[in-house]
Amino acid sequence: MDTMVTRSGLDGVVVADTRLSEVDGERGRLVVAGHDIERLAGATSFEAVAALLWTGALPQGDAAEATRAVLAEGRVRAFAQLAEGELARHADGMDALRAATARLTAHDGFDAPARLTGAVAVYAAAWARARAGGRPLAPDPSLSHAADYLRMLTGEVPDPARVAALEAYLVTVVDHGMNASTFAARVVASTGSDPVSAIVAGIGALKGPLHGGAPGPVLDMLDAIGEPARAAPWIEAELAAGRRIMGMGHRIYRVRDPRAAVLEAALARLEQAGVANGRLALARAVERAAEGALRAKYPDRPLAANVEFYTAVLLDAVGLDRAAFSPTFAAGRVVGWCAHVAEQRATGRLIRPASRYVGPAPLA
Repeated sequence: MDTMVTRSGLDGVVVADTRLSEVDGERGRLVVAGHDIERLAGATSFEAVAALLWTGALPQGDAAEATRAVLAEGRVRAFAQLAEGELARHADGMDALRAATARLTAHDGFDAPARLTGAVAVYAAAWARARAGGRPLAPDPSLSHAADYLRMLTGEVPDPARVAALEAYLVTVVDHGMNASTFAARVVASTGSDPVSAIVAGIGALKGPLHGGAPGPVLDMLDAIGEPARAAPWIEAELAAGRRIMGMGHRIYRVRDPRAAVLEAALARLEQAGVANGRLALARAVERAAEGALRAKYPDRPLAANVEFYTAVLLDAVGLDRAAFSPTFAAGRVVGWCAHVAEQRATGRLIRPASRYVGPAPLA
């Protein structure tokens, strides 16, 4: 077993062999089931990428339509399980998502990846609607998964350009190696527990601010800066005050996160379609200023834009409220969680890490 122990935790411990994704932090490359993420996002549907992770091959023709149909069925079944007022009582979207998903059972048919993926989308959208004072909207099986999610969330007929941008985002975050939430899901799966329990564990881990919680504050930063000319002095002042620059740096990538490039391109396409919010120029200026200032302050620590930097700007342009960012992350990542759960269950092995005792010795 390859192991690297650090003061901040246990990094680089190999706990599984996987065919699902590889993260190359040195070269800034993310490979999803044999495909570079840059080639998938924006060119391949969410349904096709889901099928790629679940079956090992990109579907063609009727197979692609079949995946779309089973995802739609998952959304319909999940909506039927939604209790009146269940989500509205939760102030936090991830709390709502965890609670609603936890009510599902294999007995009700929620042991299949497509049904669990449909459920997460339905509950994330329903919570956002409830938070805005509206009632949950029933799924429309005729729509793609991304289009229906956006419709259920906003209550509006989805604009094709916004659907394409959201789909690019969902594909981009579908899987990312052995991250904290994926590991949590695999640990639960390794015990022989059911897929619902494993996905709930993944949601719980993703809720943590050290994993999936920073996109919203990126917008706060952009709001505070206001215009490209103010980027450099604002960044310098924040660093001088000892504050963190949001959306910069990653535990794995030593260069720019490849997903940041994918989402930046998706945002550019959205602006070209005339339906974005005009933040792209500001975001690019802030990224340049932050990267330069961080390089000067920490020359031995590579700190470049991560996925959260352009996630914030893109999802805001698509029309999502900041509070819905993390649940939307889960709506994409659940595909990867389901694939990892199936992969782990197939091994039949329990994940049982060791710990290092640092407490007092027993009395003689």
